[in-house]
Amino acid sequence: MCGVFGIRAPGRDVARLAHFGLHALQHRGQESAGIAVSDRGRLTVLRDMGLVAQVFSEQKLRGLHGDVAIGHTRYSTTGAVQWANAQPLVHHGRARTIALAHNGNLTNAGELREELRAEGVALGSSSDTEVVAALIAADPAPLADAVAAAMARLEGAYSVVALSEGSLVAFRDPHGFRPLCVGRLDGDWIVASETCALDLIGAEYEREVTPGELVVVDAHGLHGAQAVAPAARGALCIFEFFYLARPDSRLDGVEVHAARVRMGERLAREAPVDADLVLPIPDSGTPAAIGFARATGIPFSEGLIKNRYVGRTFIEPEQGMREHLIRMKYNPLADVAGKRVVAVDDSLVRGNTTRQIVAMLFDAGAQEVHVRISSPPVIDQCFYGIDLADPREMIANGKGVDEIRDYIGATSLAYLSQDGLVDATRRPERELCRACLTREYPTRVPVEFGKLRFEATPA
Repeated sequence: MCGVFGIRAPGRDVARLAHFGLHALQHRGQESAGIAVSDRGRLTVLRDMGLVAQVFSEQKLRGLHGDVAIGHTRYSTTGAVQWANAQPLVHHGRARTIALAHNGNLTNAGELREELRAEGVALGSSSDTEVVAALIAADPAPLADAVAAAMARLEGAYSVVALSEGSLVAFRDPHGFRPLCVGRLDGDWIVASETCALDLIGAEYEREVTPGELVVVDAHGLHGAQAVAPAARGALCIFEFFYLARPDSRLDGVEVHAARVRMGERLAREAPVDADLVLPIPDSGTPAAIGFARATGIPFSEGLIKNRYVGRTFIEPEQGMREHLIRMKYNPLADVAGKRVVAVDDSLVRGNTTRQIVAMLFDAGAQEVHVRISSPPVIDQCFYGIDLADPREMIANGKGVDEIRDYIGATSLAYLSQDGLVDATRRPERELCRACLTREYPTRVPVEFGKLRFEATPA
């Protein structure tokens, strides 16, 4: 759950453009942010804990000079929440120095870490990102060949941007778990996690970085080498479609907002209800609520007012903090008093947020509260870059719909079906990863549970 951005644009203020791009990707991570620039091959990196606006000031941006830049916003799924794991990470190897930013999770990071240690390579962080950087930095082959060799050793999810030897490098795992796209600003090339980052800086979307592809941007332009890593079953994360990605982004050519509206329309057909108001649990539940209202003819109302100065509660690592922030974040309108309300949300993972919101609505005078979820039950963890933690925390793991309804205190509860979700994405089922909904993982995965299951003690 991180955002990555890269740009090569001689003559432009690349650090500032990267800064703008990171603002567009802030929803993908709120723990730390960083930018690395390359000025004729000399790397300068600024990274710190906090939001993009907290890490970068005007003065700091003016100090970042160069022709190439990469940036990162972090939500930790591997490695502790500490400065040493903020990205872009810089690794000084035997062959080269590289700055690298990564979205995803390596499922064989432990094995690779031991191999690197055996080769005498010291690692200074507990993040799997440094493992990727170290493999490339230690390889004396030309940069593109070193990256290709590293890709052949990596397992799991990785969408990566990197700087080395004055070149911008981007590469994506063979399954394409996490999104990564290419854009163009006049004659200059950009790589970003989502198309919304291209839109913000006025760049035009060109294409996706295809699964298994390595892209190099240097003085001669963009060079793509498809199938550097062996081709595999496509597995774009379905969680991106119903929760993580910004609604104004496009994933594989599919507008996320439109897909979420279709989820709501399908949910209305699958689980209709007599009610007076349809209201979203903002913001990620809004498109599906629009679709539900459109399909049923029930009036749409905001119902819950969101304090937008409070971040995404899902990506707060600590449960107690999440619960405290929920009350700070939402406040119901008096418009719900005496009404039969349909509350639409994108997902129901732990159930604590939904339970509090249902209680708020009843406290505000709602006569009935019908909860509709525009995704199927989330029943297992993700090993590819979404922090879903221990399955024992997931309310749908071992509980039926009636039990969950009783726990959250709703009048009724219904989820979108698996088929309904897939149809709404307009992507073939075989090209999506739905492991958190089905327990069918596209790759081998470790058996350990817990958020820091890939973490190791730094060398």
